[in-house]
Formats: sequence, structure tokens, C-alpha cells
Amino acid sequence: MHSFITLAITFGVGIAAAFPIDLSPRSAWQANVGSSWQIILSDVVDASNTVSPNVGIFDVDLFDTDASTISSLKNQGKKVICYFSAGSYEPNRPDSSQFRQNDMGRTLDGWPDEKWLNLKSTNVKNIMAKRVKLAAQKGCNGIDPDNMDGYGNNNGLGLQASDSVNFMKYLAGIAKSSNVAIGLKNSLEIIPSVVGVVQFAVNEQCHQYNECGSYAPFTAAGKPVFNIEYPDSAPSVSVSQRRKLCGATGAAHLSTVMKTMDLNGWVQFCDASTAETATVS
Repeated sequence: MHSFITLAITFGVGIAAAFPIDLSPRSAWQANVGSSWQIILSDVVDASNTVSPNVGIFDVDLFDTDASTISSLKNQGKKVICYFSAGSYEPNRPDSSQFRQNDMGRTLDGWPDEKWLNLKSTNVKNIMAKRVKLAAQKGCNGIDPDNMDGYGNNNGLGLQASDSVNFMKYLAGIAKSSNVAIGLKNSLEIIPSVVGVVQFAVNEQCHQYNECGSYAPFTAAGKPVFNIEYPDSAPSVSVSQRRKLCGATGAAHLSTVMKTMDLNGWVQFCDASTAETATVS
């Protein structure tokens, strides 16, 4: 706890100047187990009219989604989770030039433009702290920091699980001081170490890899797990495939959506309903 406060104070002056926000004491948002949701990362939600589907939570890209869209979603009764990659370098983000060469490791498998980041780097921590503050400034209720599992990949930086634990706790401290909820993305191995400091989890393909049971500590603590499955046949998911997938995730009390890999506006739910969220790009 003291380390979080020290780091927050260290970066606080510069961050506050760049992103002035109200830091008056109040609790971060806590979603319920089983909450309905939608995630769209490749496009921007068109919130100028009533959005579809009628779910309680939207997970959107932090940089691509402007504050007015987030405000419109919230005015429609939605909570907004803002996604960003906290564990990898992406070349086309507004703050990409702030990363240094020695902050970066090997290229992510399957993502040739991204590189693993050194989670022990003070510079990386500072950049990510600013991203959390940006989320707060834009009005995001929560943040979805991706790529925390570098320890399980050929990262080229010697990252270990303990580095991800320490980094998640650092981000959680910044999020708490900003009144923003934070979730753990994948990274099953560190669940026991961080479930106490985050408010939710976002998982990809736990049914496919027979890992949904690993999230019991979250649901037991009353914290939701937002699960994404990518059926090969999407967007034409067969009844048998849907039932098999949703039986596993339902037994684990997860909030499951079926999506295509590009995470566009299309979504299917376990009750067989589908929706196409209107987007502007």
C-alpha cells in the first residue's frame, strides 16, 4: 500500500497538470457477477442514438473513443470500461513516442506491430499512470489493461509473474486514487495475487482452453468475469456450439459474449440473441 501511495505522489504533480480531474474521495464502481456487456475495439460506438444491445456495460478503446461518446453512453445508463494495452507497445497511439527503446522487448506472437514492455521500467509506469488518468478524465467507469501476461511468453525482457503482479498492483493504486475500477485481463496464473485489488476480470477463450474454473476466486468474491469466446463459425454460431460453450461458462457464472476476432459491433449472447451495435468507423 505504501508503495502505491509513494508512486502516486511521485507522478502526481505532472499527471494532475496534464489531466485535471476531481479526486475527491469516493468508491470505484463495482459491477455485479453476471452483468451484461458488449465489447467493441476495432470500431467506435455510435452513441448519437439509443445503442444496441440493451446491456449495462460497454468495453471500448480508450484512445479511439472520445469523451462525448462515453458521456452519451453513460447518459443512456451504461457503464463504460476503457481498454488500453498496458503490457505492450503499439506504434500508433498518441503517446507511443514516449516509450524508449530499452522499454521494449520481443514482438508479440501474432501481433507484428506490438512489442512487450518492461513492466519494471519507471518510464513505462509513468506512461501507464497517465493513461489511467486519461480514462478518469474522459469519464470511464473502469479500465481494461491488456497484455499483462508477458511472463508466459517469449518477451525478451526476462519478465516473471511477480513483475505482472507488482505492475497490476501499481495500476490498481493509481486507479483507486482516480476513482476508476480496474480489471485483470487473462493472466490466470496471477489471479490469487491480484483478485483482492481489482474489481473485475476480462477473459478470452477460457472455455476453449478449459480454464473457466480458474475464475472461481472472482465470482466467489462477488466480482464479475467478462468472458469473450471466438467461435470459428461466428457470426453464424450453431445451436450445439452455443450450448456447449455457454454451458461451461454459465456453470462458472461468467458474463459470456460470442464475438468475431476483430471485436466489431456484432455480438451473440448465451440466450441466442444477437445484436449489431452501430459504429461510426
